[in-house]
Amino acid sequence: MSLTIGIVGLPNVGKSTMFNALTKNDVLAANYPFATIEPNVGVVGVPDARLAKLAEIFGSQKILPATVDFVDIAGIVRGASEGEGLGNKFLANIRESDAICQVIRAFHDENVVHVDGKVSPKDDIETINTELILADLQTIEKVLPRLQRESRIKKDIGPKVAAVEAAQAILEKGETLFSAGIVQGSGNEELLHDLHLLTTKPFLYVFNVDEDELVDDDFKAEQRALVAPAEAIFLNAKLEADLAELDEEEAMELLESVGVEEPGMATLARVGFNTLGLQTYLTAGPKESRAWTIKKGATAPRPPVSSTPTSRRASSRRRSSPSRTWSRRARSPRPAPRARHAWRARTT
Repeated sequence: MSLTIGIVGLPNVGKSTMFNALTKNDVLAANYPFATIEPNVGVVGVPDARLAKLAEIFGSQKILPATVDFVDIAGIVRGASEGEGLGNKFLANIRESDAICQVIRAFHDENVVHVDGKVSPKDDIETINTELILADLQTIEKVLPRLQRESRIKKDIGPKVAAVEAAQAILEKGETLFSAGIVQGSGNEELLHDLHLLTTKPFLYVFNVDEDELVDDDFKAEQRALVAPAEAIFLNAKLEADLAELDEEEAMELLESVGVEEPGMATLARVGFNTLGLQTYLTAGPKESRAWTIKKGATAPRPPVSSTPTSRRASSRRRSSPSRTWSRRARSPRPAPRARHAWRARTT
């Protein structure tokens, strides 16, 4: 299952620096608009402490976590919905993403210019959301008259016309379609799907902050209020870039020195996975401990029934249990299972 999160933001907010740390890849990170032209794609592992425990118990040769695909998309500017800057390219790239991660500048640095001349997270969020809303309105204005004409002849498209008209009314009020709840569990998602509307996608927000703001609860509560009920993540992109260059022990020491428990990148990968509506089930054995990705609400698939008696017997020995059960058992030493036995955790 391959779903992607598009990383968007105004120019010079730290998107590419964050992306470098997220994927440990070097992409162009420059202090001028449109440093990123073609989107950079990175596959990021979702942290899961259970996998390391399983690998230890089963003597696994490999650990394979679930992954999230992040796409670093060109910086957006006012007028992007009209094709300003790299607007058309931006819109095309973001339409291919399944969720949108907005990177918001909250750090202060006189050496890094802000396209609007001031640091204001609230204004930046409004700028990006406005461009996405305007792009969706343009899409609707192109297709709605045709749908309305066709509905006079084809009565079966009446529900689609109603869904598009409802979406238009929400957008004209300055709301995103996802935050208004028009696409979740209403049947409208399928009706609107072929329009590829940008604001039907779930959002998450990353605030690129000064180091001292990482532990400023009042400041973080203020920013969370701007984007609620969407998830807000706080990190310092330069700190994350430094952490990416250190080994685990050194990275933990650096985090402790600034009063943070885990890297922002780990939080982002986990929150991004959740925002995409995904969950995992785990399997383990001597070859590998692996997290498999499925949609929330789905159940872990059973092993296929084999045509050979030997394989059927091996399959019947597979065990399934909730992770809390094996976590308790793992506290006491036990021999590793024999190679042909497999273990599977229930979905979490």
